[in-house]
Amino acid sequence: MKVLVVGGGGREHALAWKLSQSACRPTLYCAPGNPGTAAIGTNVPIEQDDLDGLLQFARRERIDLTVVGPEDPLCAGIVDQFEAAGLTVFGPRSAAARLEGEKAFAKQLMRTCGVPTADARVFSPSDRERMLLRAASRPGEQDVARHVVRAYDLAREYVATREGGIVVKASGLAKGKGVFVCDEPAEALKVLERLMVERVLGDAGETVVIEERLIGREVSLMAMVDGTSIYQLDTAQDYKRLRDGDQGPNTGGMGAYSPAPAIDAGTLSLIDREVFVPVLDGLRRENVEYRGVLYAGLMLTAGGPKVLEFNCRFGDPETQVLMVRLNSDLVSVMEAVVRGRLDHLTLEWDARHAVCVVLAAPGYPDASTGGARIEGLDAASAVPDVHVFHAGTRRDGDSIVAARGRVLNVVALGETLEQARSRAYEAVGRISFSGMQFRTDIGAAAVDRSGAAGSTASVRAN
Repeated sequence: MKVLVVGGGGREHALAWKLSQSACRPTLYCAPGNPGTAAIGTNVPIEQDDLDGLLQFARRERIDLTVVGPEDPLCAGIVDQFEAAGLTVFGPRSAAARLEGEKAFAKQLMRTCGVPTADARVFSPSDRERMLLRAASRPGEQDVARHVVRAYDLAREYVATREGGIVVKASGLAKGKGVFVCDEPAEALKVLERLMVERVLGDAGETVVIEERLIGREVSLMAMVDGTSIYQLDTAQDYKRLRDGDQGPNTGGMGAYSPAPAIDAGTLSLIDREVFVPVLDGLRRENVEYRGVLYAGLMLTAGGPKVLEFNCRFGDPETQVLMVRLNSDLVSVMEAVVRGRLDHLTLEWDARHAVCVVLAAPGYPDASTGGARIEGLDAASAVPDVHVFHAGTRRDGDSIVAARGRVLNVVALGETLEQARSRAYEAVGRISFSGMQFRTDIGAAAVDRSGAAGSTASVRAN
């Protein structure tokens, strides 16, 4: 069997690693892949947004199953193109991927379906205003946009009426950097100017969603969906903020652990009934079928779980902790989803805990700097039950160097969360590259809540 994994980050390395263990012993290709996937398969020099190139390769090599990791190709219609060519592909079609690709669409769908979520308003420029914005995107012409875009004025007026915390979201795809949690309205006004006038995120920030700031515990839950059946994966907790104590800017994710004790069986049932079922029914009413992974980012509030966001693909870095705990054959699971046979499946999980620590390049999540040589990868992998997944690396001669933003994902298993955390940070302590940054508190609060002593792992930041 031939399997193609589209993407080149830590999530794709973890998926490829798990797929390589399938009983069917697949021949594995990764496009474009990274130095980590090169060790378990063949990297193909085709970028993830080159849909025609990927399709030609899959046809030529007679790929049996294509697994799409990132959201961009899913929203761009890679599944539609592959299915039209008669190829088997895991992931939702573009119409279903709008749940992630257009936050304004997702928010409206949740309202229509009665899915619990934060109160919000959407501000979107008209087609004429969009043209003016794009024409005036050069620094010297930004005043034009400031004076002609009514949506920007309305957004500012709305923010001025609010009190306390506000969340501003770019509606389009922003690679995990489009959510801004603001402590006060003045901060939100600055974000609006950056998104709607300065266009720091380009077209992704033309339309904004402004919503109330929810209070509670943030959790992640993913489910396999085959068009009809829903099968929840085990739980995971991720960390969005850059620095310890949930400080600093939002990122694509700085770490995760699994399972997440904050989500008990009753809460899982409630989320299934009040989130997954109604939103998928709502899509079906619009003649949109969902197949693939549906990710729900949730806040566990005093009033119950509320949806923060939907993603149309595996979460990153939640996938990394789930893949090391999944005992079931991932190829079989994905084939069941594609063929609409999820109701015949039972997933099995390793009872141990998993912790993932993300090592990021200097400057992340803004203008991160790459090129630093990475030392200690073999030493880190030698720690018992540790896996090092490559996220933003490249090979430079005989060396592995940091290439972008999130560089490595260090994942460890343990009989307890404390043991998994200790092993992960022991491995982190063996890796070094110039400017390396990471959080030292992944899983710490959960260990404290369980009554266990804090980890004695020694960690350092370069």
